Amino acid sequence: MSLKRLAIAGAFVAAAAGLLAWAFMLAAVRVDTARVARGTFQRTVEEDGKTRVRNRFTISSPLAGTLERIVLREGDRVAPGDVLANIVPAIPALLDARTERELTARLEAADAEVLSAAANIGRAEAAVDLARADATRIGNLAAKGFVTAAERDSATLLLSAREKELEAAREARHAASHALDAARAALSQAMSGAKGAAAKPWPVKAPAAGVVLRVLQESERGVLTGTPLLELGDPADLEVIVDVLSSDAVSIQPGDRVQFEHWGEDGTAEGRVRRVEPSAFTKISALGVEEQRVNVVIDPTSVGERWRAVGDGYRVDARIIVDERKGVLTVPVSALFREGSQWTTFVATDGRARKRAVELEARGSQDALVGSGLREGELVVVYPGSNLSEGARVEANPR
Repeated sequence: MSLKRLAIAGAFVAAAAGLLAWAFMLAAVRVDTARVARGTFQRTVEEDGKTRVRNRFTISSPLAGTLERIVLREGDRVAPGDVLANIVPAIPALLDARTERELTARLEAADAEVLSAAANIGRAEAAVDLARADATRIGNLAAKGFVTAAERDSATLLLSAREKELEAAREARHAASHALDAARAALSQAMSGAKGAAAKPWPVKAPAAGVVLRVLQESERGVLTGTPLLELGDPADLEVIVDVLSSDAVSIQPGDRVQFEHWGEDGTAEGRVRRVEPSAFTKISALGVEEQRVNVVIDPTSVGERWRAVGDGYRVDARIIVDERKGVLTVPVSALFREGSQWTTFVATDGRARKRAVELEARGSQDALVGSGLREGELVVVYPGSNLSEGARVEANPR
């Protein structure tokens, strides 16, 4: 081939390569975009939770002896005073002075618990009266526009919590009375055994109304004093326990709204935070990392017929709303990335990607609250790739 032909071929190849490079340079990058809009911003803490019966009673053996077979089964409903089990007490060979003093002291302690429970009821009744008066006063002020709806809701929630505490105090008095009967029975049986009297079955009675949650000792067997026999509770009176990271717990306050999902039905159920426990505990995560976690106690509020199918120990997904603002400018967090210490995003305008610094007031799991740097209606690139640069041509694909 002559030099002339080689030169022509080389020029042709160079021109083709230049045209190809020019075509690629002009090709627009197809990107997904979202619009900066005004709406509701929520910052949430999302964790798994577990339902728990609010007032659970563990019925234990009041004395040592032989437990007769328990005929009750999980799900059976009992009333106060119903016989749960029968125990044939073991007759001691000798009732010495020490054992007699111990049983007498146990009886006196149980009597003191009954008096203390009665005092707690009086204190709880006074707290309910005060909370009811506050709720009535704040409700009247809210009707006239002097206080916010949130303050009215907090007063109502406080009244509900105080009523639950009163109910728990009354149940505690029932349990204390039951313990007093058990202590009196133990001393009586011991004294009868010392006198050579025949041992009779001692009935273990229900301290309160409820449903049998678990039968811990089903078959006939020898038991010691304090051996757990079964658990009672009301499965319709549930609370939800959610353990969260201690770093998230500091932002959660009593009264915060909660949404439950994936509890067995479509849609969400509502709840309110009642208490953030003051003590944390160590838990090993699925990745083997030690975490400090805190229990958050939540009261379900939208309890309907569907929720009544939920029982003790059921799993739910809880979304605790720690910050909620309406009518604010939001941007998807998927459109944001860091450049040094500055939050940055790409704005799709006039077919080009323009880098923009953004100031944020708060950031949630899905959206961020815009302080400055963006205007309502602008399109931002979500999940920007490494091939996107300042001034690059883009083809917007709105989401």
